[in-house]
Amino acid sequence: MKSGRSYVQRDYRDRHQGQDLKYFQVQIKQSDLAIGVDVDSYSDSLLNLCRNYLIKLRGELEDYIKLQPLFQTALLPIPLLKEAPEIARRMGRAAASARVGPMAAVAGTIAELMGEKLAQRCMEVIVENGGDIYLKSTQERIVAVFAGPSRFSHRIGIRLESSADSVGICTSSGTVGHSLSLGRADAVVIRADSAALADAVATGAGNMVSSQAELMKAVDFAREIPGVTGVLAIKGDKMAAWGQMEIVPLSNT
Repeated sequence: MKSGRSYVQRDYRDRHQGQDLKYFQVQIKQSDLAIGVDVDSYSDSLLNLCRNYLIKLRGELEDYIKLQPLFQTALLPIPLLKEAPEIARRMGRAAASARVGPMAAVAGTIAELMGEKLAQRCMEVIVENGGDIYLKSTQERIVAVFAGPSRFSHRIGIRLESSADSVGICTSSGTVGHSLSLGRADAVVIRADSAALADAVATGAGNMVSSQAELMKAVDFAREIPGVTGVLAIKGDKMAAWGQMEIVPLSNT
């Protein structure tokens, strides 16, 4: 917790849930997923599928960390062992692109793999894992931006157009939550083709922001990484943006 208010609480989820979706939660240890699917696709068996798949993903990652403990603690990319499971490989590739440690991509990668699993049987899929989002939707969606103490928190959102392709929207903050950040940005939001990549790049870009003067440095870093399609960086009452980041006011403020 970074201040008197508990910014790590999940009440922000209520602010951006689509009314046309059925939402449910799956939590295993540190992984706390809010999942939304189209109503017609939901069933109790889908919830059980997600829970079992999350257990599988976490088990594969935990077993791999036992083989290569540095995977959990490295702050820079590392070569992976040939035994690495798909979750570790995706984390490793994203980390290499963003020049950060593999665990910087863990939340986005889990959201992505879960989203891909659901997309095989659901028309609409949103998986949010600690503020990191995998989204595949045939409808336009708006994702609320949470930037801790900044005046922009819950006042702006990012409009995502309908698409047959999935998108990753991930956020890193040096003033919110418990995830490691070496910077002091209130929020760095990355849009990318992959949620794993968006998560890693959000960390890498967020590490560069210690003051408002460094917002553009973070934007310039992220925009050069293949697969990144949009950047939004916020510190206090200032923001900088690039790419496919259509920022809209939220009507509930």
